[in-house]
Amino acid sequence: MIWRSRVAGFVIVCGLGWALSGCGLPPLMHRGGIMVDSWADVKTDADSVAGILAAFNRAETALQAGNVGELMDLYSEEYQYHGLAKHDLQKIWAELLAQHRDFRSNHILSRIAAAPGTPPGAELICTGSLWAVSKESGQQVNIDSWYGEVHYMVNENGTWRVRGHRGMSPKGWVFGIAPHPFF
Repeated sequence: MIWRSRVAGFVIVCGLGWALSGCGLPPLMHRGGIMVDSWADVKTDADSVAGILAAFNRAETALQAGNVGELMDLYSEEYQYHGLAKHDLQKIWAELLAQHRDFRSNHILSRIAAAPGTPPGAELICTGSLWAVSKESGQQVNIDSWYGEVHYMVNENGTWRVRGHRGMSPKGWVFGIAPHPFF
């Protein structure tokens, strides 16, 4: 009988330790990164997928380093979205980097499809978010989030870059929010 209570106690302690071990791990959103969902509809070659993921990973690295110049390499010189061009994005990113630190983003790709044209292109359906810590308050702030956003990318001289995003511009922005121009 005593051995049963000892075994039961051991099982309880081990189970409690195992259950609490996850409490020290940061939630997924704090890890950041890009991923192709396991159920994603991928209609392009593996080299294109690898190149697209590498482009986003380079941008994430530049963002974490606070290097706006390297971050802008993600965008095509012909970037256009709701009247914003690449130089407009550079100003926006520079201001965000001046006001925040410890940036992270999540990108979950649910579709990657080759788009015909010269240069070669791809359309990605992406859901994600961008957040950082405010230098003023020290609080984590959500800068942007998106659901089912279609990113249009092109392969320019062997490097994948964002050229724009699909979608019509609304007639007026609710509460004055800007369009999603980031990733």
